[in-house]
Amino acid sequence: MSPSSASSAPKPAADAVHMQFDDNALLPLLFGEHDANLDRIERQLGVSVVSRGNRLAISGPSQRADQARAALSALYDRLKRGLEVDAATVDAAIRLAHSRPGEAPSPFGLEAEIHTRKRRIGARGPNQAAYIRALRSHELVFGLGPAGTGKTYLAIALAVAALSERQVGRLILTRPAVEAGERLGFLPGDVLAKVDPYMRPLFDALYDTMDPEKLNTYMERGTIEVAPLAFMRGRTLNDSFVILDEAQNTSPEQMQMFLTRLGFGSKMVVTGDVTQIDLPREQASGLIQVREILGSVDGIAFVEFGHQDVVRHKLVQRIVEAYKRHTEQTGTQRSR
Repeated sequence: MSPSSASSAPKPAADAVHMQFDDNALLPLLFGEHDANLDRIERQLGVSVVSRGNRLAISGPSQRADQARAALSALYDRLKRGLEVDAATVDAAIRLAHSRPGEAPSPFGLEAEIHTRKRRIGARGPNQAAYIRALRSHELVFGLGPAGTGKTYLAIALAVAALSERQVGRLILTRPAVEAGERLGFLPGDVLAKVDPYMRPLFDALYDTMDPEKLNTYMERGTIEVAPLAFMRGRTLNDSFVILDEAQNTSPEQMQMFLTRLGFGSKMVVTGDVTQIDLPREQASGLIQVREILGSVDGIAFVEFGHQDVVRHKLVQRIVEAYKRHTEQTGTQRSR
């Protein structure tokens, strides 16, 4: 329990780790509603956190108390830079404190932040920070890993920022039109209406990073295009930020076709999860093959995420890890 008043707070141990914050206005955001963030840190690290005004006392095993202090320092730094702190961010700070004992988790620096006109987005872990840096410094980036790690969302956010800053003239989002158990052919409407539900996650990310009116204007002008991968054939994409999502469902031929669309002044991002391939078992995945072909090519970055990078509900992280263990134990993982 994390009481917020001196009268109800138990007296901390003499050897407790102490912290003091200089901006009282940020403390409600740091502590969370009803001290939920402090409670989360207490439960996961096995410590006791007592708050008195702008001071905290952290009691528990020495290493765990130091990890709690490091996590809270990183979260406070985020708030000072105008970034949000939620349950997923708290979990990420705790994981980073675990992975770097004795070190304060770095807020990753301004180069690991994305500024759109609608919001500021900061990395929630070291792999997200590395991913953002790779997106800025390379013309072709592959983001590989399980669902919920921010691969597509961060790429779209950076693309929106690049478009608003006129670094590129167009934003193109695409997916291979492979059905994941659903039958899109039975949906009403023309081909664009049929694939609209499949493209909906991309629209959701766009609406989260742009004003709806601006997005609609860009869509009408063709400045932003969301289309199936088949629509990319025969085109050369100059002055564009191009994102291929769900790339595990491309064939090797489709992957080669897409990558050779890269034009002058453009940037490409390919995201996917090789554990969620919807292709027939006998069909090779272009995403698995591309690492073998392009892994040593200069100018291309590969960033891999793991279950520890999942920033959705904590249960999602456990589900991803359980499926990973199952495929390893049963030998059912795909190799092509």
